[in-house]
Amino acid sequence: MRIIRTRDYNHMSEHAAAVIAAQLTLQPNSTLGLATGSTPLGAYVRLVEMCTAGKISFAQVQSYNLDEYRGLTHDDPQSYHHFMWENLFSRVDIDVTRTHVPDGSNEDAASTCANYDAAIEAAGGIDLQLLGIGNNGHIGFNEPGDEFVVGTHCVDLTESTIKANSRLFESIDEVPRQAYTLGIGAIMHARRILVIASGTAKADAVHAMCYGPVTPACPASVLQLHPDCIVIADAAALSAC
Repeated sequence: MRIIRTRDYNHMSEHAAAVIAAQLTLQPNSTLGLATGSTPLGAYVRLVEMCTAGKISFAQVQSYNLDEYRGLTHDDPQSYHHFMWENLFSRVDIDVTRTHVPDGSNEDAASTCANYDAAIEAAGGIDLQLLGIGNNGHIGFNEPGDEFVVGTHCVDLTESTIKANSRLFESIDEVPRQAYTLGIGAIMHARRILVIASGTAKADAVHAMCYGPVTPACPASVLQLHPDCIVIADAAALSAC
């Protein structure tokens, strides 16, 4: 695990975008694993700027997102599919038919998860997986628990995750209680992993991820075992390290 300390959120975003841009330059037909939430927004803004300037292209890229709320359709304003369209897919030259987000509207969890895993396997796996980290150490929606779940699965969100995500909804009651998430197995099979973190609220989780024991009580700690994992975090997120 390689840790890169940055000054602040903007500096972190610049470094993260540079890593992704380098991936696209070296391998234009990369399969990207993408994340949502507030942390990657700055990196996406910079990637859009680079694409608009002709410095990089997404034309040959295919992508698989980490997760989606169960019960939300793709066009729901709170869905992660909508988030990706608004913040990246509609702003770069990617073929939208090659972008993939779990189908939150499909109530058949078994088929939704199995089909998603099969699609990633058929694509040859993920070349670069972008991750954030939750305040409780979750990656994707792999919440703290008693075991690492390998495949894509339906998860009951913890109260801390529901509270953290409620800032994006009009009220906490509107936050879905379940989500589909890529499992630890698919994440760990990515050829390279890029984790980004910002702010003091993430400090304890970042410390546990980098220096704590490898345990499903902190799902991100499993990344210590990955052969090519880069952590880009600002000074506040690394304040406990």
